[in-house]
Amino acid sequence: MPSSASQVQERGEYLTPQEADRAARVVLGLLGAHVVGEERAELAARLPETYALILLNPLQAVEPLDAERFVRASADWIEGATEATARWDVGAVLSVAADEAGPDLLRRLLLQLPPGYDLLFGRLAPT
Repeated sequence: MPSSASQVQERGEYLTPQEADRAARVVLGLLGAHVVGEERAELAARLPETYALILLNPLQAVEPLDAERFVRASADWIEGATEATARWDVGAVLSVAADEAGPDLLRRLLLQLPPGYDLLFGRLAPT
């Protein structure tokens, strides 16, 4: 899906591909530390190779981050980001990832994550 990077740029309204790429790398690196197994591999297979490698080779998370702490961690890693801009970055990247994943894989990914991530992916949790 080479279009994923351009979708992130469009959805996040980034002025340059480099801004979108920076956000995607940070968010996917953090996400990769929180999802495991078949679901992580399946999502990686649906992303461009560069992003797949980031997702599959994340830094190890010391503990699972709830949705708010995930946004704060993203803000810490994205140069010049505030919590508000990081929320925008996370939403742009994860909503594209949700599109690439499709409903079944996204449901399985959300089962691995603490409550609240559905909104970061731009989706409501299934009831």
